Amino acid sequence: MSEALTNTPASLLVNAEQLAAHPEWRVFDCRHDLQNTEYGRQAYARGHIPGALFLHLDEDLSGTANGRNGRHPLPEPAVFAQRMADCGVDASTQVVAYDNEGGIFASRLWWLLRWLGHDKVAVLDGGLAGWKRSKRALEENLPTVAPARFTPHAQGMTVDAGQVLDDLQSPRMLILDARSPERFRGENETLDPVGGHIPGAVNRFYFDNLDDDGCYFKPAAELCSEFMALLGARQAAQVVQQCGSGVTACHNLLAMELAGLSGSKLYPGSWSEWCADPARPVARG
Repeated sequence: MSEALTNTPASLLVNAEQLAAHPEWRVFDCRHDLQNTEYGRQAYARGHIPGALFLHLDEDLSGTANGRNGRHPLPEPAVFAQRMADCGVDASTQVVAYDNEGGIFASRLWWLLRWLGHDKVAVLDGGLAGWKRSKRALEENLPTVAPARFTPHAQGMTVDAGQVLDDLQSPRMLILDARSPERFRGENETLDPVGGHIPGAVNRFYFDNLDDDGCYFKPAAELCSEFMALLGARQAAQVVQQCGSGVTACHNLLAMELAGLSGSKLYPGSWSEWCADPARPVARG
């Protein structure tokens, strides 16, 4: 049985030293580029953390997009559970996810597993850059793993477009938008056909969760102070996290958990789903 981390805020991140000390942990390389979707697979083939398996954002960490459900809809629980089982993950497996993009894609895997009831999952703080800074080697070998049994237990961690629309003017909900300030304002939109944001949303650029080098997460106390300034009198459970397609929003979800602010929910379709229906209101600026 794999030794797993205790499920506390301190266990949500691991560093390179911890990961290297636990070769039995199941590691996943989640590197991706939204503009070049083959980048992650190619980069993985050139070198990855020893023992790591590759997961593709579009193929493994998302379901089928139909033009109305966002660019990266959630995968079907049974399909994703089978993918995890094929990768040797069961209820006792400690999973560690990494990427080379500040943790945005690794955070998606972290959130998906927790969504299906698997709390033994952490993100490698610093990602591949942090691993390289610690002077640790990469490998090109493709690991083989024995399949396991992964039973999903979906948690109530999401809201849909209808729920967001119903509470749009309600103080019960605070929407945090993880996109860049420019995209939030509706400027330089290159990924979605409509620019702007959900009315009432507050911008919390995911990159602000990282240190000045954009590598490691900020200390928990600093994150807590920054998020509390946005929440005001609201509780974390009143927060709805969104972004362009439900990916970088997971970075804010992880950051809030690191800050001890648990319970916020994900709007998986996010802006790409919201703006697909012209009847839904749009704000700019």
